Amino acid sequence: MGLRVWLKIIAVLLLASAMPGARAWAKAVPVGPDDARRTFVVETVEKVGPAVVNVQTEIPEGRSVNPFYSIDPRFDSYFKRFFEFPQQRNYSRQSLGSGVIIDGSGYVLTNEHVVMRASSILLTLSTEETYSAEIIGSDPTSDLAILKIDVDRPLPTIRMGTSKDIMIGETVIAIGNPFGLSHTVTTGVVSAVGRSVEVDNRVYRDFIQTDASINPGNSGGPLLNIHGELIGINTAIHGSAQGIGFAIPIDRARRIVDDLIKYGEVRPIWYGLRVRSLEPQIAHLFDSPPGNGVVVVEVTEKGPAQGAGIRVGDIIVSLGGTGINNRKEFYDFLRGFTVGDPVAFEVRRGVVKHVMTLKGEEIPADELDNFVWESVGLVVEEPSRSSRNRRGAVPGLYVSRVRQGSQAGRRNIRQGDWIGQVGKDKVRSMEDFRSAIAKMLYQESMLLLVFRGSRGYYVAIPLQ
Repeated sequence: MGLRVWLKIIAVLLLASAMPGARAWAKAVPVGPDDARRTFVVETVEKVGPAVVNVQTEIPEGRSVNPFYSIDPRFDSYFKRFFEFPQQRNYSRQSLGSGVIIDGSGYVLTNEHVVMRASSILLTLSTEETYSAEIIGSDPTSDLAILKIDVDRPLPTIRMGTSKDIMIGETVIAIGNPFGLSHTVTTGVVSAVGRSVEVDNRVYRDFIQTDASINPGNSGGPLLNIHGELIGINTAIHGSAQGIGFAIPIDRARRIVDDLIKYGEVRPIWYGLRVRSLEPQIAHLFDSPPGNGVVVVEVTEKGPAQGAGIRVGDIIVSLGGTGINNRKEFYDFLRGFTVGDPVAFEVRRGVVKHVMTLKGEEIPADELDNFVWESVGLVVEEPSRSSRNRRGAVPGLYVSRVRQGSQAGRRNIRQGDWIGQVGKDKVRSMEDFRSAIAKMLYQESMLLLVFRGSRGYYVAIPLQ
C-alpha cells in the first residue's frame, strides 16, 4: 500500500478513538487490581506507621527587659552601659521532631537534640492522642534519648532489624514529621555507610547516608528497609545538606538504649590503656607514617587491654574494621560502645599485625582516682564535719594535695581550694566526683569550677 492509503487508515483510527463511545470504552477498561498498587512501601507504612510518634517540645528562653526598648532598639546597648535590667521575660520556643515506639509499655526512642533543654515534652500518636512524656535517659555523644509515656494499653511497636548487613543501593523508607507535617513518608536508597559528619565542633561517626528526604522534624524517626524493619534512627543534623539524609545505625543505637533505660545515661567504659597520636616527631621512632594509627603509651595491670595481650608500644591501626588516624578518633569510636561490647582492635607490632578482641569494663574507683592524679595532679576529699561547721555551705570537694608541675599546679590550683563542678556536673561527694570524671576519660580537656574563699573561677585542664 502507498503512503496515501496508510495516512487514510491512521486518520480513521484517530477519529474512531475520539468518538464518545470510544472514550467511554477506554474509561471502562480496568487498569489492574488494587493488589498491583499495594507495593512494599504501602505495606510497610501501614504496618509501621502506628509506631511513629510526633515529638513536640517547649524550650524556655529568656531575655532582659529594657524599659527604653520601645524608644529605639538601636540604643539598647547604650542604655545597658548605665542601667541594669534584672527582670526576665520567659518565652517558649516549640520544637518538632519524631520518635519510634520501641516497647509497648510506652518507651520511645528519639534524638537527644530533639529534647535537649526541653521544659515539657508532648508525644502525639498516630491516633491523634497526646501524652506528656518524661526523659528516662539521654546521651549527647550518640545523639539518642529515651522517653516514657504512661498508657493504659499496649502500644504498637516497630520490628527491630540490623544495620550490619546494609547494602549500598538498597531501598529505604523514612517516616517522620518534617516541618510539622505529621507522618510524612519518603523513599530513597542507601548512598553510603560509615559516614562521619562534623556539626558544631562535634563529630558524629558511623552514619548511614541516604537520599531519602530527611528534614527538620524527621529527627528521631525511623529508617526502614523493605521488610519494614528498623535499621536506623533519622537525624537532621546537617542543616545545609541538599538531598542528603543521615541515620544512626540501629545496631549502635541498641547498645546505647539498654544503658539509657537501666541507668539513665551511658556508663563510661574502660579498656585499661592510654594512647597517643602518632605525631611526626614520634612516628619515626615506631617506623610508622604520621597519622596512621595511635601508639599505646600505658597499659593498666589486670585491665582488659593487658588481658587481651596489648603492650606498650603497640600501634592500634583500626577498631572494628574502621581505620584510626589519631587519639581523638580512637576515643570517639570507643564512645559508641557500652560495657561488655566486644571490639576488634587491629594492632601492629613491628611488621606483624594482630587482631585482638577487647570487652570494655566499668572503670574501678581507684583507677579514676589514679587518672585524676596522673592527668590532672589533684587529690580531693569530702569535707570534714569541722570544715562544714567552719565554712557553712561547702561548695564541693576539698583539694588536699596538688602535684608539683602538674596541669593543676601550673594553673595555680592550690591545696585548700574547693572543686565545685567537673564539666557540667556539680560535685558534692566523691561519688559525684568520680562519676563526672568518668565522663572525661576520652575528652581532650576538662573544665573545673574552683573556689578559693568566696570567689569561684573556671579552669580548663588539657588531658593527655
